[in-house]
Amino acid sequence: MRQQYAVRSLILVACLALVAVAVIVQMIRIQSSEQAQIFLSQGDRYAGEFHMFYPERGEIYDRHGHLLAGNRTVYEVGVSLSEMEDPEAMANILSTYLGLTFEDVYDKLMNSPESWEYIVVQDYVGAETVTSLQTLMQELDKTDDQRLSGLGFKPHFQRSYPETALASNVLGFVTRDGRGYFGIEEKYNDLLAGNPVQVWVPRDPNKALEIPRVPNGTTLVLTLNRDLQASVESILDDALFEYGAENGTIIVMNPRNGEILAMAATPRMNLNDYGNYFSLYDNGSQYNRSIGMAYEPGSVLKVLTMAAALDSGTVRPDTSFIDTGSIQVGGITIQNWNQDAWGQQNMVGCLQHSLNVCLAWISSQMGSQTFYGYMERFGLGHPTGIDLSGEAMGRLKVPGDTDWYPVDLGTNAFGQGVSVTPLQMMMAVSAIANEGRMVTPHVLYSMVRDGHQYNVPSQYAGSPISAETARTLSDMLAISLEQESSQALLAGYRLAGKTGTAQIPTDFGYDAFHTNVSFIGWGPVDDPQFMVYIWMQKPSASIWSSETTAPVFAQVAEQTVIQLNIPPDIVRSQLSTK
Repeated sequence: MRQQYAVRSLILVACLALVAVAVIVQMIRIQSSEQAQIFLSQGDRYAGEFHMFYPERGEIYDRHGHLLAGNRTVYEVGVSLSEMEDPEAMANILSTYLGLTFEDVYDKLMNSPESWEYIVVQDYVGAETVTSLQTLMQELDKTDDQRLSGLGFKPHFQRSYPETALASNVLGFVTRDGRGYFGIEEKYNDLLAGNPVQVWVPRDPNKALEIPRVPNGTTLVLTLNRDLQASVESILDDALFEYGAENGTIIVMNPRNGEILAMAATPRMNLNDYGNYFSLYDNGSQYNRSIGMAYEPGSVLKVLTMAAALDSGTVRPDTSFIDTGSIQVGGITIQNWNQDAWGQQNMVGCLQHSLNVCLAWISSQMGSQTFYGYMERFGLGHPTGIDLSGEAMGRLKVPGDTDWYPVDLGTNAFGQGVSVTPLQMMMAVSAIANEGRMVTPHVLYSMVRDGHQYNVPSQYAGSPISAETARTLSDMLAISLEQESSQALLAGYRLAGKTGTAQIPTDFGYDAFHTNVSFIGWGPVDDPQFMVYIWMQKPSASIWSSETTAPVFAQVAEQTVIQLNIPPDIVRSQLSTK
C-alpha cells in the first residue's frame, strides 16, 4: 500500500515538475518574443512624458544692483469640465473674482467643443486673486460644497517692471508671447529668454531628482545709474513744460569709455501696460528719440568743423577773421543767425558768438576733401553701433551725391543740411572730450549666467583728431562759455560746451517760426567724467538754445556731479597735490 502511494507521489511530483518547466519555458518565450519587446517599449513610453520647459527670463539691473526688469508669478485659471458639477455657481464666482461678466464665463463653460476636457477661463491672473480663490475652495471643501469642483491654477512667469516707466525708452518691453520689443529687451532677447529644453519627466515621484535643471536666461547689468536716470527724466519733463517743447531727449555718458549713465526721452510708457504703445507712438522711431530720430543739429556741429580745422592746421585759436555778416559759398549767400556783422574775431569768438559766416569760411578754407574726410572719421552718416535696437543712420551728403551742391560745404559746416541722431552727435564729440579718441556708446555693463559674470569691455571707434587738438578745442569751448556768461555754467566746475539752434526743414525750405534746440557739454574740463547732450523739439517759450537747453544743461550737470560724487575743481586740485 505504501509502495502504491509512493509511486503516485512520484508521478504527481513529475507532473508538477513538468508543469513548472513548461511555465518557465513559456515565461522565457514570452519575455523574449517580438511582442514582448513592443510591450516593453510601450511601457517605457507610459512611464513618463516629454515636457517643454521654458526658462525664467533673465533679469535686468542698473549698475548699482537696482532691479529694472524682473519676473513675477501669475496664473492660468482653468476648469476641468469633466469634474465640474455646478457651472452656474462656477460662472458666478469666477466672474466676481476675475472681473469678467457672468455671461462670458458661463458661455465658456457650457459651449466649449465636446472634445475639450479643460478650458482656460482667464490667464495672467495675479497671485492675490488666486490666493483668494484657493482660500474659498478650502472653505467650501470643509462643507463638501462642490461649487468650485474642477477649478485649477497653473503658475507661470510674466515680465515685470518694478520702476514702471523709468528708463522705458532704454529697456523696451516683453509681450505675452515672450518676445522683446525695442531697447535692451529686443537687442538681447535671445540671451534674456534662454533656451527652451524638452525634458523626459517620469511619472514616478521618486524619480523627481532625475529631472534635469533648465538654466534661466542670462541676467544683464546695465551701465545706467538708476538715481541719475530718474533725475534726468524729471529735469526733461520739467523743461518740456517750462519751454513749451513737444518732445526731447537728454543723454549722460562717460566720455572716457562710452558708458551711458542716463538716457531719457519722451514720451515714456508704463512697461507693465505695454498695450498703451499705440496711443503714445505713431512709429517705432519715436520710441527712443535719442537713437531713433535724425534731425539737423545746427550749431552744435560747429565744434566738429572747428576740430577739423584745428587738426588740419587750417586755423589756430588766435586766427583772425573779419566778419562782414555774409559770405558767398557755391554762389549762395550765407548769413549769421541774426544777420549782423560781428567784425574782427578770433576762433574763440567765432564759437562764442556762433557765427555761421566764420564757420562757412573755415570749411571753404579746408576744402571739401578735407572737411568731409574729417566728418566721415567723426562717424557722421553711420550708426554708432550702440547695443539698443532701432538706431537710425542719419545722413551726410558728400561731393558726388546727386543731391550735393557746392553751397553744402558752407551750410554743413554749421549743421544745416546734415542729419544726425543725438547719440551720433554725442559719439562724434566724445573725441574732443577724450583726447582725440572717439568712444562707442553702450548700455550693457556685464552679463551674469550660471554664477559667472562677464564684463563688457569698452570699445573705441578711432581717433579722428589728435590729443593736442582735443585739449585745445576743449579749452576754447570752456573760455567761450565763461566769456559769454552762459546759463550753462555750474559754480565750482569748469565746463566746456556749445549751443545749437537749428531751423527745421520743410518741403518748401525752412520753418521760420520753429526750431530744434540742442546743447553738448562735458566736464570737468581737466578730467572729463561726464558728457551731456540735450535736444528739445520746437520750444515755444524761446527759439534759442542759449535760453532753453543751456540752463537745462546746468541742472543736469549739477545732478550728475552729485550722483557721481565729483568734487569741485578746487577740491580735486587740493586732493591731487597731497
